[in-house]
Amino acid sequence: MRRHGSILVVGILAVLVATCGQPPPHPKEEPRPKIGLLLDTLREERWTRDRDLFLQRAKELGADVLVEAAEGDDAKQLQLAQSLLDRGVQTLVVIPHSAEGAAPIVEAAKKRSVGVISYDRLILKADIDLYLSYDNRMVGEQQAQFLRNRAPTGNYILLGGAPTDQNAVLIREGQRAALEDAVKRGEIKIVAEPWTPNWDADAATAATEAALKKAGNKVVAIVASNDNTAGGAIKALEKNGLAGKVLVSGQDADLDAVRRIVQGTQTMTCYKPLSPLAREAASEAVHLAKGEKVEGTATIDNGMKQVQAVLWNPVVIHKDTIGTLISDRFHTREQIYAAGTGDAARAANPRKDD
Repeated sequence: MRRHGSILVVGILAVLVATCGQPPPHPKEEPRPKIGLLLDTLREERWTRDRDLFLQRAKELGADVLVEAAEGDDAKQLQLAQSLLDRGVQTLVVIPHSAEGAAPIVEAAKKRSVGVISYDRLILKADIDLYLSYDNRMVGEQQAQFLRNRAPTGNYILLGGAPTDQNAVLIREGQRAALEDAVKRGEIKIVAEPWTPNWDADAATAATEAALKKAGNKVVAIVASNDNTAGGAIKALEKNGLAGKVLVSGQDADLDAVRRIVQGTQTMTCYKPLSPLAREAASEAVHLAKGEKVEGTATIDNGMKQVQAVLWNPVVIHKDTIGTLISDRFHTREQIYAAGTGDAARAANPRKDD
């Protein structure tokens, strides 16, 4: 018995010696969340910013992101969504081209138990998990009210965005609400309210030219729904010698628009700080990918359900508040006051951010 016990002890010692100095086995690493970011377009400055901020936050959270852009094509956006789902994304973040046209994208995702976040634009009549955006009705109210404060009487043009975009519809509602009492009293007359397919600048130019002709060039304000349509409208005003004489609103604080504000051809823009929106979207996408519940701070009816939503307030930017964009590092002073903006414009907007 003593001999067998010695053999057993020796065997145990041998095992201990063999394993001595070996690192303990690593715990199994969790797979990295895989997110699909499906954009309407990357042809506009606004959306490249959103993409970059989203990617930055996702990287911080240890997630992988697959990015696709449909460039204004509903059928292509659905096709790209199917491709992202085939490649195994666990959450789909969608900036829809069409509010209702994107519903099949959500349906396809739900068949694979993939969560969907509607980013900036609301997808209608679909089972989305979360909607993240700015208060778009407030955008329209801010645009119209700012121009009304400066031109309380006269002919107005309401220049809408894409009629397929629910944001454009909400913005128009806000614009009309801000002008409603003045219209009823006859102080303001809306001479035209065209829409611009795909928020296209050339379409905005054509629509503005037609409206100006209809009104005999007697227009005091153009409530343009974003900076792209504002740029198109201003081209039409330039052709008719009215640039800088007619008030023009905008949205997104695009660099060209901010330069136009400095030059005096555009009156204002609605600034929507993109970092909170994009970072929140990336964070919530990761939560969904991990099977965690997401909740908003409000709800919004999309025609199918009350959707959990988080809505931020836009910020009015005009010639006296451009320093806000510089302080936020949205644009640099050098970008805004690049060659061509002129010393007079620079003098009119001193260094308020210093």
